[in-house]
Amino acid sequence: MHDLKPQSASPAETLGVSEARLLFLVSAVQFVNILDFMMVMPLGPDFAKDLGIPVTALGVIGGSYTAAAAVSGIVASRFLDRFDRRPALAVTMLGLVIATALGGFSQGMPSLVAARVLAGIFGGPATSLSLSIIADVIPAQRRGRALGTVMGAFSAATVVGVPAGLELARQGSWRTPFLAVAALGLLVAAAAVFMMPKLRLHLDGVQSHSHRPIGVFLREPGVLAALFATATVMVAAFSVIPNISTYIQHNMHYPRDALSVLYLAGGGVSFITTRLVGRYVDSLGAPRMSAIGTLFFVAILLVAFVFEWHSLPVVVLFVVFMSAMGIRNVSMSTLSTRVPAPFERARFMSIQSAVQHLSSAFGAFVSSLVLIERPDHGLSGMPKIASVSVLLALLLPVLLLQCERRVKARDATAAAAISA
Repeated sequence: MHDLKPQSASPAETLGVSEARLLFLVSAVQFVNILDFMMVMPLGPDFAKDLGIPVTALGVIGGSYTAAAAVSGIVASRFLDRFDRRPALAVTMLGLVIATALGGFSQGMPSLVAARVLAGIFGGPATSLSLSIIADVIPAQRRGRALGTVMGAFSAATVVGVPAGLELARQGSWRTPFLAVAALGLLVAAAAVFMMPKLRLHLDGVQSHSHRPIGVFLREPGVLAALFATATVMVAAFSVIPNISTYIQHNMHYPRDALSVLYLAGGGVSFITTRLVGRYVDSLGAPRMSAIGTLFFVAILLVAFVFEWHSLPVVVLFVVFMSAMGIRNVSMSTLSTRVPAPFERARFMSIQSAVQHLSSAFGAFVSSLVLIERPDHGLSGMPKIASVSVLLALLLPVLLLQCERRVKARDATAAAAISA
């Protein structure tokens, strides 16, 4: 069993650092990384108007980041495990900071897309390294709680970052949030580099340089199940997410000035939910928790986007949507960390990141092709997109159940071999 070997001290203790400090630093990195990605979507109508970009093309701008992150994830999977995690994280964060700043100086769609491509090239590996660090230093029996804390950065970005970005855009221009996030990213990257220890646990042992051929690695049933689960989660979510800001403003008539309040409410509840769900994933298992999250996720898709029943308050729909996504993501990520061996962890996380971003890009690009902008700037075609998302969302609990069975069977075989 790769992660449950008895140890006299936790991995973090062997590095001379507390788990709490590493969790804080990785969470800060993830906060900046996620905020860089998330703020583009709600700001879409603002920069689309200023730069003369059709709102139906916003999915292309979001998809350009995810497509670039997918390609960089595939490339990075070949070498990330060969290096200390700390300097590798520093390089990716520096590249992300530069790309975000360039986004703030964009003069049209081509330059903005180019900046988002560059951000994706560095942002994808930064996420892979962050999750690999957590999996390296946190024992498996506490990893759900740890990942719930780190993935709370997604909610924190929604609670604090996105509303702040929207307010900065309102007070200044849409460029202001890009430059502010770049400055924050530089500070966080410096803190992570100087406060983190060397992170070379994955390089210990004779297996550290004995990667299996990539084809053999990808044919492992547990790996396939985890990657397929990732794909279904991201296509289901990002067929809808890039268009939510436009949809709720123009189809559901939610005021632009109150958009920051909406993200504050959604992110606040999601932050609490994400931190709590990690504990339950550890005790109840990822498949069960993913089923609960899927139930709420599907319900919101049906109510808000398939049948377009807009009688419920927008804030209620948004809060449940954000919380459901958090439950599903924590469940999937926690189980995924048990799939690879430590010396292949960044490789797996990079490939998973590539699948994640490629699937996100696919969902965003498809939605931009299907959706039609009406004369009143509302969107037609959301019921079609949301219906496909519902069908894909229902696959997650089944896939995670299969993945868990594969991981348990592999660990049992390994334990029996050790005993013999």
